Amino acid sequence: MRRPSLNQAFRALRNTLALTAFLLTGLVQAQSGTIRLLVGFPPGGGTDVIARTLAEKLKDALGTNVIVENRAGAGGQIAAQALKAAPADGGTFFLSHDHTISILPLVVKTPGFDPAHDFVAVAGFATFVNALAVSGATPAKSMNEYVSWLRQQGAGKGAVGVPAPASVPEFLVKVIGEKYALDLQAVPYRGSAPMIADMLGNQINAGIGSVPDFIENHKAGKIRVVAVLGGKRQAALPDVPTFAELGLAGFEDVPYYGIFAPAGTPQAAIERFSEAVAKVVALPEVHERLTAMGLSVGYMASQQLASRERAYAKTWARIIKDSGFQAQ
Repeated sequence: MRRPSLNQAFRALRNTLALTAFLLTGLVQAQSGTIRLLVGFPPGGGTDVIARTLAEKLKDALGTNVIVENRAGAGGQIAAQALKAAPADGGTFFLSHDHTISILPLVVKTPGFDPAHDFVAVAGFATFVNALAVSGATPAKSMNEYVSWLRQQGAGKGAVGVPAPASVPEFLVKVIGEKYALDLQAVPYRGSAPMIADMLGNQINAGIGSVPDFIENHKAGKIRVVAVLGGKRQAALPDVPTFAELGLAGFEDVPYYGIFAPAGTPQAAIERFSEAVAKVVALPEVHERLTAMGLSVGYMASQQLASRERAYAKTWARIIKDSGFQAQ
């Protein structure tokens, strides 16, 4: 049998030490009363802001420190793997939207986790919609103007940023291109924050992401949201039409935000955290802030969130299969 090289052995040892440090950190924090709330995207993005909004109030509701820990990369895959590796002692939770939990297992052959066996749903707290936004470099103020501009500038060719590869936004790029007979290419980023930074710098002319990712810059006039998915217009963007209004139906099932824990976490810890989430999202100041970010706030208990996740994954499994996409 071939012996591993020195570099391979070093990498294996480094990975083992990193995992050991991670587990020990989780154990120490749990014993000290500190709860970690993992986030799979960089600081400054919509998911990070949402997590910090909740963590600030969860601290009071639980009577213990709740710290947000960003473990960004691979569309939340790194954070999900960290959750799986964490002690199931009620000291670590994961705040995530649909991409990591429902979509990644459909598009990645070996994601390193299985939501059905490795995680337990704790609480859902909001739904949201994805949207198409254009940068300030484009003169378009509507979807039709964006389509016309692309046809005039580059014979219908255009690049559209997406927060992660093989994500719902990437599949939407393909669907929108087919609908409007455009040659659109998805440009994957490592989260919404760097994608929006390139949009603000006019490095890319359009992007698809969640309304919470776009809302502040849209209100500031730095980018323009021209269409949203979902079955109805958004309260935070009443003048922006839905894609269904524009003739692109079939995407009315909206994504969700939820909190998950490692499988095996004591039921008492799950119920305690879930009840704290219910109290926090009912606070007027929290409800108002999340709504202003483009979320539809609504508490879901553990079983409700689990049922929603399964239904959402089933819907997108069909869409992904019909697209011809092969898991990478």
